[in-house]
Amino acid sequence: MTNAESTNPESTTPEPATPEPATPEPSGVGRRRFFQGAVGGVAVGALAAGGTAWGIGTRPTVTTATADDHDVVDLTARHPFYDQAHPPGVQTAPQRHAIVMTFDMLKGTTAADLKLLLARWTAAIAQLTQGKPIGQIQPAHPEALGQDTGEAAGLDPASLTITVGLGPGIFDGRFGLQDKRPALLKPLPALPSDSLSPSLTGGDLSLQVCADDPQVCYHAVRNLARMARDTVQTGWTVIGFGRASAGAGQQTPRNLLGFKDGTRNIKEPADFDEHVWLSDADWMTGGTYQVVRKIEMDIEIWDADRVSDQEQVFGRTKLEGAPLTGTKELDTPKFAAKDKAGTPVIDPTAHVALAAHENNGGVKILRRSYNYTDGINAYGQLDAGLLFVAYMNDPAHFIRLQTALGANDLLNEYITHVGSAIFAVPPTPKTGHYIGEQLFA
Repeated sequence: MTNAESTNPESTTPEPATPEPATPEPSGVGRRRFFQGAVGGVAVGALAAGGTAWGIGTRPTVTTATADDHDVVDLTARHPFYDQAHPPGVQTAPQRHAIVMTFDMLKGTTAADLKLLLARWTAAIAQLTQGKPIGQIQPAHPEALGQDTGEAAGLDPASLTITVGLGPGIFDGRFGLQDKRPALLKPLPALPSDSLSPSLTGGDLSLQVCADDPQVCYHAVRNLARMARDTVQTGWTVIGFGRASAGAGQQTPRNLLGFKDGTRNIKEPADFDEHVWLSDADWMTGGTYQVVRKIEMDIEIWDADRVSDQEQVFGRTKLEGAPLTGTKELDTPKFAAKDKAGTPVIDPTAHVALAAHENNGGVKILRRSYNYTDGINAYGQLDAGLLFVAYMNDPAHFIRLQTALGANDLLNEYITHVGSAIFAVPPTPKTGHYIGEQLFA
């Protein structure tokens, strides 16, 4: 058990009652659509990344905690799914690997199709998170299709969590759910620094799949996409590695610019209650809102800049991660401090200054981001950046922060926001029920 898991309120406790198996796959599957979407979106991205950075085909080692080790992986750890106060994969200590995949409902699908998909996904998620297949891997009949693709057979659950999001399009009238739209769910407005690609924007549904074993992570998203192939078209997908935000009890990780990321992240239960979880929100009570952004980094340009300038951009030291007004990572930044010449020690347009809750009316959001790489871009340079995932109980909080950052952040010289979407994350169902069931009552 890791230190992070021992302090995490969603850490594994006794295994919940075994759920009913996922509904068997129908015959006559639309294979071409699935392979063009799910496999094209995930497998090609993994191959473009070279496979090695994300760890395809490798097995993390179960290690034993020592006095100096702050981030130990226990591949046998599992998180309960049913009957939880809040959806998994939010307050859960961030795992080492992630995939975010979006989906669009196919033209002509109905509310009944959506209801069936959410019910089948729920049953499958309950199985997968406990390290179980979603059905037969090797059918008794030699001509039958396997219900589970099998690549996770023999592997431990590796702290797998799967978080389902509902996009604004679910409530646009196609499914008769207009009156169930979450109060604050609507497309994000145009924001400063946006350079969004239409192919990396929006989505009717989202899956955030996180695990400490990349093959467990891949197996889960592959099988969930496979189950939905006659109902949805896969949208945009980002494969994340090397978590880039800290959870409770975790050592602060680094983003691909080499700086610690998540030092001041939400970690205390009281902050989750105040800034992340929804209360008195009808069927969304206990849920939250999810914002996903794909942020490209001009890594090679950044690497050509001197470290002292990089530190001014972030407002922190590179190695220790301390604010420029302190000496230790966890020192509180002093934004009013000035040097002998009267110049602010931390530039008001430094990243840490513009993102600080002290400078934004107390606004905080939960960061749950990951690094990503797509290999080499069309210009022969490294194509990599940040899979930014954030959770909040009011999307206006993200909009406020990103408006300030997008307009003034010194970091904007080195980053570009190319992908964006927003989703409502429903509360976790009770045993015997499914995600979003209240929508169809």
